Amino acid sequence: MEKSADKPNKKKVVAVVGGGLVGALNACFFAKRGFNVEVFESREDIRIAKIVKGRSINLALSHRGRQSLKHVGMEDKIVSQGIPMHARMIHSLKGKQSPIPYGKKGQYILSVDRANLNKELLTEAETYPNAKLNFDHKLQDWSAETGLMTFVRSDGSKEQIKVDLIVGCDGAFSAIRKQFLRRSRFNYSQTYIPHGYMELTMPPINGEFAMKPNYLHIWPRNTFMMIALPNLDKTFTCTLFMPFEEFEKITTGDEVIEFFQKYFPDTIPLIGVDALKRDYFRLPAQAMVSVKCSPYHIGDKCVLMGDAAHAVVPFYGQGMNAGFEDCIVFDEIMDQLNEDFSAVLPEYSRVRVPDDHAIADLAMYNYVEMRAHVNSKWFLFRKRVDNILHFLMPKTIIPLYTMVTFTRTRYHKAIERWHWQDQVVNRGLLLCTTGAILGGSYLLVKNPPDINKLSIPAEKMWNRLVALGSS
Repeated sequence: MEKSADKPNKKKVVAVVGGGLVGALNACFFAKRGFNVEVFESREDIRIAKIVKGRSINLALSHRGRQSLKHVGMEDKIVSQGIPMHARMIHSLKGKQSPIPYGKKGQYILSVDRANLNKELLTEAETYPNAKLNFDHKLQDWSAETGLMTFVRSDGSKEQIKVDLIVGCDGAFSAIRKQFLRRSRFNYSQTYIPHGYMELTMPPINGEFAMKPNYLHIWPRNTFMMIALPNLDKTFTCTLFMPFEEFEKITTGDEVIEFFQKYFPDTIPLIGVDALKRDYFRLPAQAMVSVKCSPYHIGDKCVLMGDAAHAVVPFYGQGMNAGFEDCIVFDEIMDQLNEDFSAVLPEYSRVRVPDDHAIADLAMYNYVEMRAHVNSKWFLFRKRVDNILHFLMPKTIIPLYTMVTFTRTRYHKAIERWHWQDQVVNRGLLLCTTGAILGGSYLLVKNPPDINKLSIPAEKMWNRLVALGSS
């Protein structure tokens, strides 16, 4: 069923480069506004492709992404195809499982399949009569001055189109962004972290999930970790994050089993010995890159969104959510500034750059939290304190994860508030501890205990120690 745009056709043409998640969603946003939308994707249509190339790390959909989907009427459909995860489930070396809730009761994130979500968004974009999807179109050149774009097909033929706005949603290695690099006062950095990732599959057992499905399972091992997210087909996608040199040390199937026996023993019977030996060597460990740049626009002709503007490592579960939020932030600014591209684009850069840089930094920090801090008793204690304070003072103390995952608080504002709260809570804990020590000392001075009653004869103490040592 085709949809009509919100406003009459304006004949302005918007070219969205990249038919991935953010590109497909952006097509819906612009088409809904009445623009003529042309989506250009270098790959074939993934809805008919036999093999879907690209990343497959499971996605965690949360509030920011859901609000963006809701704006184009897609939230309910996508949520119905996801699996709620209410907490992290921490797996110790001995196999003990300990849940750490993400937020208050009823708050959860959703495990969603990347390829399926992409297909649904492309199909939704196609329902607009003023949107057209062009696959097998690789960008060769474009002009920020004229809006003229040249694409090459796999058969060698070329196509040109002149547009009013170019929206670069073509990923971390964006072809659109290359033009930005040639321009003065464009800031750009990319950082590869020393860790790679590898995906393994945990199959169902007797047609059911091998582990509790409504959790994001984590095996934190300080310098590396493994996580597992549930899928609708009752499998879990397990992702091992580890320094590249550690991956390279393992060269045989027996060494794989030895490694898992040492660090993830409870997963061996669930994944299977043969599957581990086979899948570990199926593909080499993949790299992860963090990209920052600014500004996100050139004049009134081009703007970057999603990974093209801010690729982040996957440890806060906000890569897709931040990219989807780009779409709704741009749409809100379009409302504020009456769709005047010459005003909208610089305002979008001004508003969005500090937030996207903030989530890139947070994602780096959260890797340390996931693989190391969750083992810390102090971390777990502070988590409980923050949750209690949030319950007692919901508007004053809000945990960082809650701000990032369950609200649309601007990312950089969330970090500022987090630092302020951290100082307040730590000072409060210090005062409470100091008060308790001073109060206890005062009571001891005022009411000294009877030493004779407290002391245990040396002979009794020795006998107890001997008994303990021989048991």
